[in-house]
Amino acid sequence: MKTTLRKCGIAAAMLVAAALGAQPAQAQVPARFYWKTLSGASAVPVIYNSLSGNANPFDPAHVVQAGTSFDATMMLTGYAHTFTLLERSAMAAVILPMGRVSASGTVAGLTSGQTSSGFGDPMLEFTFNVIGPKAQNSIPDVLRYEPGFSMDVLVDFALPIGEYDSSKTLNLGQNRLYGRLGLPITWQLGAWVPGRRTTLELLPAVWLFGTNDNFVGRTLKTDPMYQIDAHLTRDLTSNFWGALDLVWYKGGGSTIDGVSAGKLDNVGFGLTFGYAVNENLAMTVGYKSTLNDKAPTDLRMDGFMLTLVYGWHPLVEGMRRLKSGE
Repeated sequence: MKTTLRKCGIAAAMLVAAALGAQPAQAQVPARFYWKTLSGASAVPVIYNSLSGNANPFDPAHVVQAGTSFDATMMLTGYAHTFTLLERSAMAAVILPMGRVSASGTVAGLTSGQTSSGFGDPMLEFTFNVIGPKAQNSIPDVLRYEPGFSMDVLVDFALPIGEYDSSKTLNLGQNRLYGRLGLPITWQLGAWVPGRRTTLELLPAVWLFGTNDNFVGRTLKTDPMYQIDAHLTRDLTSNFWGALDLVWYKGGGSTIDGVSAGKLDNVGFGLTFGYAVNENLAMTVGYKSTLNDKAPTDLRMDGFMLTLVYGWHPLVEGMRRLKSGE
């Protein structure tokens, strides 16, 4: 009974991670963020990011500003809920970024130093499993679950209501519509036993951007940006795991009043560690950095992330109360 409760509770705490990959501040989607759990689970994350580089970390287009240094402190919070749709696993989530970003140097050729703080653009996310086991609707489903080869359809959409000042080139909000389409893949390697689980995870995705018609009185346009995230994960103990992370950005060429701001063709590498603190609380820490970033026009970005996620499920909480005799 205790093992069952712990397994189901930890799974509930992990479900919100799918939503976090939607955020523009992330150099890549963290590992194990699209693992499935019991339908009807909910979770709330608190995420801390410290990021620096030559592009605004709040902007998912990663428009490189050669000769400029950006530093950002970002906090994110939100809510995610899993449910069953057409007998398949699905999830809906919302994440709200907030924080402070500063830049020194030349930003879009207009300014030598700016700071912006407040709230960024909220992100809505929906995922739907199309290949793999059916949704987990009961405790026996959770105990029997093995992902095998699993693939989802992912849709992200940002609401352009974040902090934006048209007189500044540096903002937390982006003043335009944008979103992402992707196919999260989890491939189980070997036995699905806590302490021995190994996965290869891939996320090919495309970011799509609307037009900002008031970028300091000018027009900012961005072509689609393609991104591939890859993770090799391994349990180190039944409650502790690690991952090697790799990301590749391609395209996303931006123009300001028709003048090119460059395209991306960059690779990043990272390490992530996760720990299940208890049946409801999960924690991850990670560091990521771009590799081929020596040229002034290359994307240069690195960051540290600390995530705490509290998850729960009415069925699991009820079983726990029964066990304690409440």
